[in-house]
Amino acid sequence: MRGVPGAGRRPGSRVLAGLLLVVLAAVSACGGSSAGGEQPTAATPHATASRTGPSSPAARPSAATGTPRSCADRVLARMTLAQRVGQLFVVGLAGSVLDAATAQAIRTYHFGSVSFIATDTTGVAGVGAVTRAVQSLSSPRVTGGARFFVAANQEGGQVQALHGPGFATMPSAVTQGMLPPAQLRRLAQTWGGELRAAGVNLNFAPVMDVVPAADTSQNAPIGQLMREFGPTPAVVASHGVAFIGGMTRAGEATTAKHFPGLGRVKGNTDFSADVVDTVTTPGDPYLSTFQQGIRAGVPLVMVALATYTRIDPRHLAVFSPVVMRTMLRDRMHFGGVIISDDLGAAQAVASVPPGSRAVQFIAAGGDLVTSKYVGPAQAMARAVLARARASRGFRDEVDAAAAHVLAAKQRFGLLPC
Repeated sequence: MRGVPGAGRRPGSRVLAGLLLVVLAAVSACGGSSAGGEQPTAATPHATASRTGPSSPAARPSAATGTPRSCADRVLARMTLAQRVGQLFVVGLAGSVLDAATAQAIRTYHFGSVSFIATDTTGVAGVGAVTRAVQSLSSPRVTGGARFFVAANQEGGQVQALHGPGFATMPSAVTQGMLPPAQLRRLAQTWGGELRAAGVNLNFAPVMDVVPAADTSQNAPIGQLMREFGPTPAVVASHGVAFIGGMTRAGEATTAKHFPGLGRVKGNTDFSADVVDTVTTPGDPYLSTFQQGIRAGVPLVMVALATYTRIDPRHLAVFSPVVMRTMLRDRMHFGGVIISDDLGAAQAVASVPPGSRAVQFIAAGGDLVTSKYVGPAQAMARAVLARARASRGFRDEVDAAAAHVLAAKQRFGLLPC
C-alpha cells in the first residue's frame, strides 16, 4: 500500500464496492479471449527471478500495483501458453522464401522469429519482399501482436547470407579486424542499414570467439573460415564492440557468438559430434570478449554446441545451467536473450530427440531456440508445450524466456505498444 493515497483509513462500503469494480474491470481487460480458447496467464515473479540478470528489469511486475510495467509485460500477459512457446523459436526459411508449409507452421505453432538459412542473391528488393510476407503473418491470433525477428548470418567473407543489389560485399572478419575500430563501426552501420532496408532486423553476428594464431588452420568452425577478428581477446573485443555499435546505430539487433567460445576446438559442430574444448575455464581471459559485448549492450548471446570439460563436462554448453545461468546470468550479468546455435540440423545434437533438445535448453536457462528446418521446430514446440502444461516449474521457465524475447523485441520496435 506504500504511496497509495488514503492508506490506513477504512473506506465505506460504497468505496469498497467501487474499488472492487475497478479491479474486476482491470482483470477483465487483461484476460480477454485468446487463440484456441486457452486463457493467458501472467508470468510469475518466480520465473523472472530465476532467469533475469541484475541488469535487466524486464518482465517483473510492479510490487505496488501488481500490473505489468512495460509493453513487453502487457503483450506477454495477453498471450496464450502456445503463443509464448512460439516466441521461443527461430525457424529457417527454406530456399529464402516463405513457402506455404512454413507459413502454415507459423500459424499453427505461433512461431515468432525466422531466419534466412542459405545464400540469397536477390538483393534488398528480393529479400524485402520475403520479409514483408513474413511480417504480414504477425497478428493477435498468431503472435499475440508481436512482429517477427527476421535474422540472417551477415558476418562477412565466407559467411554472408545476403548478396545482390543493395548489399555491399563484406570483407571477412579477419580483414575487418585489421581496420581501426572507428572505421569498422561506420562500416557496420552502413551494412546494418542495408539489412534494415531489406526488413532484416536481427544479425547473427558478430563472432566473439578468439582463435590463437597457432591454431587457425586446425580450427574448423572459425579459423579455417576467417571468421575471427583477431588472435587476441583485446583485438576481438575492440572490433566486436565496434561491429555491435555500428549495427545498433542502424537499428539492427546483434548476436555475440558462440559462448563460451569455439576458438580452441577442432571440429565444426554443424558437421561433427563430440566437439570438445579442454582448455576454457569459467574465469578464462578469452571470455572477456563476450563480457565486453555484454557491456556494449548486445541484445543476444548465442551458446555453442560443444562440451567444455573445465566448465561442465556433463553437458553440451547449450544444455548447461552452469554455462547459461551461472556464467552468463550470474557472473557476467547478461540480462538479454540467450539463443541457441542450431538445434534443428546440427550433427552435434543428432543423437538427442528434437523435443528433448528444446526442453533441455529451456530448462537449463536458454530463451530462444534456433532451428534451421521447420520440421524439427514443430516437434520441439510440441514437446515444450506439453512439458509446460504438465509442469508449473517448467511453465515458469517458458514465461521467463518469452519475457526476455519480448523485451528484446520491444527494444527494436517490434511490439504493438
